[in-house]
Amino acid sequence: MCSPQQTIEQKRARAAWDEVLAVKADQNNYQGEYQSLVQGAPADVLTNGLGQTLAFLKAKKGKGKGEHKALLEHLNQWVCPWMGWEQGDDLLRKLTEPDSGSDVYRRAMAETLAYLVWLKRFAEAELG
Repeated sequence: MCSPQQTIEQKRARAAWDEVLAVKADQNNYQGEYQSLVQGAPADVLTNGLGQTLAFLKAKKGKGKGEHKALLEHLNQWVCPWMGWEQGDDLLRKLTEPDSGSDVYRRAMAETLAYLVWLKRFAEAELG
């Protein structure tokens, strides 16, 4: 029997796998840039914080080939529902709402880092 931890890991892995394959199939050809961005993202989150990292991705999403926009969307699509928010919610906006305390921020940051582990692994395997 699978433990709940294995189940959430399997869900994270599946979602990350699907996102990386979508980047690989995208006609905009930004696989290398996405891989590089994903590889540095965990360090960015740990060094600068989740809010700053999301703000950076949001500021850059209209520039480049689409790698910043893609990563921002991938994080929003996974972390927001995991936190109990709507699928289309904006993670940065939710984290800056008045009722979002430090415990909400820490949970979102932990989940973001856990998800980035899978994105990073699959990006190395498929896009490298």
